[in-house]
Amino acid sequence: MGNCIICGADTEGHICQSHEEDVVFEFRGNSPDQLVENRFYRGVVDGYADFGVFVDLSSNVTGLLHRSELDGRLESLDWEAGDTVFVQVKNVRDNGNVDLTSSIRQADREFRGTLIQDGTEELLPEDEEEEVEEGNGRERDVEATTEEDEESASAETDGSGAEAAAGTADETAAEPAESEPAEAESAESEPVDADPAEADTEETPAGAEPEEPTRRDIGELSDRVGEEVRIEGEVVSARQTGGPTVFELRDETGVVDCAAFVEAGVRAYPEIEVGDIVRLDGEVEIRREELQVETEALVALEGEEREAVERRLAEALTERARPDEATLVADDDTLAAAGESLLDAAEAIRRAVFESRPIVVRHAATADGYVAGVALERAILPMVREEHAESDAEYHYVNRRPLEESVYEMNDATNDVTSMLQDRDRHDEKLPLVVLAGTASTVESEDGLEMLGIYGAKRVVVDAAPADPEIADTSDVLVNPDADGLSTGALASSLATTVSPEVREEIAHLPAVSYWEDTPDSYLDAAREAGFDEEAVTELREAIALEAFYQSYDEKRELVGDLLFGESPEAVAAGAPEDAAESETLAGHIATQFREKMDTEVETAEANIERSESGGVEVAVLDTEEYTHKYDFPPSSLLLDELHRRGDAAVTIGVAMDELWVRADTDVDLREVAREAASNAPNAGISAAGLREGRIEFLSGAREEVEIAVVGAVVEQFD
Repeated sequence: MGNCIICGADTEGHICQSHEEDVVFEFRGNSPDQLVENRFYRGVVDGYADFGVFVDLSSNVTGLLHRSELDGRLESLDWEAGDTVFVQVKNVRDNGNVDLTSSIRQADREFRGTLIQDGTEELLPEDEEEEVEEGNGRERDVEATTEEDEESASAETDGSGAEAAAGTADETAAEPAESEPAEAESAESEPVDADPAEADTEETPAGAEPEEPTRRDIGELSDRVGEEVRIEGEVVSARQTGGPTVFELRDETGVVDCAAFVEAGVRAYPEIEVGDIVRLDGEVEIRREELQVETEALVALEGEEREAVERRLAEALTERARPDEATLVADDDTLAAAGESLLDAAEAIRRAVFESRPIVVRHAATADGYVAGVALERAILPMVREEHAESDAEYHYVNRRPLEESVYEMNDATNDVTSMLQDRDRHDEKLPLVVLAGTASTVESEDGLEMLGIYGAKRVVVDAAPADPEIADTSDVLVNPDADGLSTGALASSLATTVSPEVREEIAHLPAVSYWEDTPDSYLDAAREAGFDEEAVTELREAIALEAFYQSYDEKRELVGDLLFGESPEAVAAGAPEDAAESETLAGHIATQFREKMDTEVETAEANIERSESGGVEVAVLDTEEYTHKYDFPPSSLLLDELHRRGDAAVTIGVAMDELWVRADTDVDLREVAREAASNAPNAGISAAGLREGRIEFLSGAREEVEIAVVGAVVEQFD
């Protein structure tokens, strides 16, 4: 029993429960499991990512302060790597990841007390000082060693300390003196029974060069823990922590972190830059349960040595990156015909992983878009985890960013370019590979794609909708099969299985989820084999569509994983089975909300639709400005889809203040509709803003004129 350092109340330990959040802890543990949730800890900024800040709580434990936990924007933080900050532990996950939240107190004086948490033991600062005085601390060890050396030296000079003198004599007896060459020769010529332990230790002769470490492949280092090794490869990142500089080194077999220390927070080997081909000597260790090399020497290679390593890396990379064949989720003749472009895209993605190049997956915030993006994410993440030793690699190297629109506009490109340049300058990261799924295939995205190209970012466009010819010139790889009735989700899923064939079983149900109607039998069969019947597939589709609407710019990785793959530990704890049924239960709950919201909105809309006939074609028009809840679910695009599916009109049109949606029973060339309507309403500013969404934009003052012109242009395409 002790007393609280704040109020003096009797308590177990040094702080009572009511004042625990008034104290900041200095953590000296080596496992995330030792952290206490809701406690405040002093930490050191390790580095930034798009989604937040990594903070070292100790030399062995790092947490993530997600951007959603910040009061302001991530870009507004003025923290630099090595800065001391104060954070609160929000959650410690089963996999060891630590979720942090921000603290408004950012100085020791702003807390009412300070404690040290050494593992699970809590110490007062003065207790720790006493331990140091008693010889338990590093400072005391150093002092003791110094004093012993002084005493030994004194004993040698004044004749006292016979035992010390004898010890010294014993230690030096094996060293032949220059004045006794005969004895030395005799010792060498006559065999002596030596201690086996001593026989295993070979001393380097004076003046001889120390033996160089053996060059090893990174892929075999897990079997070399404790050994001195030499590795050669490319520096793919260099980040400064509060302690050492950590170089990430890649060779033809893998990637490993190499820590180099000169002084806390000081850049080691400042002449070494990302992209350099280097030779590194060091000792293989396990740190934070991850493989790491403690660097002893690091030098950049030049000339023939550099060329030899580069050639070795390039040959191995080409062999590893190109899949032997396209692996499809299900039989699909149109995808089989597009096998070469699938292989090209898969090679680009795999090459990026092996090059330690970040991958940004962009997709539309729709059910189809999410299926496409998540399928690719599921294929890439295991490769990143296998390639990189550190546990947080997936956050550094895979970033899925939904797009509110199906067009990759300059606003989106500007956001991506800003992020990638910040990551390059802050963390020495390579420029990313940008994969655009279900977006960027029309000329409206050309400017955004070109902006990425100007900075050297590679672009892979994956879309089942017809692509404009210009996109082939502004993308590095275009996957665009000539196929009717193919969803982008199905296309991206087969690209994912071509990247990583082992994920096929995991994502086999995703293509069926991406179709609202007319789902091909082969994909329904694949879903059934994976344990998802048509009802389960429908629930997943509706649940994803609802969640895609909320926080449309956020990837929602954990929630989407819970929905599509049944990964929620909370659901398991609540009694849901840990299999596909769990996903169905969670999806069913959200799908119920989808149907309730959709049915209510459809009922309201149908009561306010104006019906007419034009050129023998029945047309239904809804004023979405007046008869929908503009900022609630469902969005106008999804509502118009549902109204047209449920209705009997050949053309369904939704009209808002300055935009209009077209749905029709025939394939409509929206650009031609926009051109025709613009010729009949030349001052209305009509343009086809979103081909995939069937969306036309115009000037709000010409709304009635535009509605008449667009209806006329659509009806003409029925002839």
